[in-house]
Amino acid sequence: MNVKTSKQAMIFAAGLGTRLKPLTDTMPKALVRVGGKTLLEHVVERLKGAGFEHIVVNVHHFSGMIVDYLRRNNDFGIDIRVSDETPALLDTGGGIKHAASLFDSDMPVLIHNVDIFSDINLTELYCAGMASDATLLVSRRTTSRYLLFDDDMTLVGWTNVETGEVRSPYAGLDVSKCRMYAFSGIHVFSPRLFSLMDTFPDKFGIMDFYLKICDKIRIRGMVKDGLRLMDVGKTDILSDAEAFLSQCNADGNN
Repeated sequence: MNVKTSKQAMIFAAGLGTRLKPLTDTMPKALVRVGGKTLLEHVVERLKGAGFEHIVVNVHHFSGMIVDYLRRNNDFGIDIRVSDETPALLDTGGGIKHAASLFDSDMPVLIHNVDIFSDINLTELYCAGMASDATLLVSRRTTSRYLLFDDDMTLVGWTNVETGEVRSPYAGLDVSKCRMYAFSGIHVFSPRLFSLMDTFPDKFGIMDFYLKICDKIRIRGMVKDGLRLMDVGKTDILSDAEAFLSQCNADGNN
């Protein structure tokens, strides 16, 4: 796969979409529509507009429907490849690992959830990701779970502020001295990390992977102040998503 001058991305579209029931009783989450377009088309268009020419889409729930949908739309005029997880869901880390052979080994991969809308400039994020092994888009959004960074915005751990749980490869990490940010579900992954996944099982979360190895490699956080982000994975959010997209598109952030 010769894509050495092209940007590449992966869209997580394999999930069961349980929060979107009953819609996902008969279709995959990726094909739920907002403003007349599927969630998958919205994300593909954003990536294509930012110059991404090679995209991997993982599939599981109603996988055949997504494959047929991409075929009917001629892969939206770019190189879209399917990573088939029909036999079993592999979670976010396992999904990336399973798709390894579909990526060029010399270029970063922008990872994007199919049910996340945002106004982030994807080109800017991708370029920033070239300087590290992984770059995580984060913001000051209020949540119960935060990623922990040092003063240089290097990932050092994770915490749940409601339970007090802390996860970090650094023993005795002082959370009070860390910078706390919420993860967006969008990040840039270097194929250099695939070899470090060899000891992981087929199914694992990407954040579990990052938290286990962040003392050995460079994982940075990219802060987007005022980031507009919408998780459209819930039925009560869908009605607001069209207006959100219209505003983001009007601002023209690629």
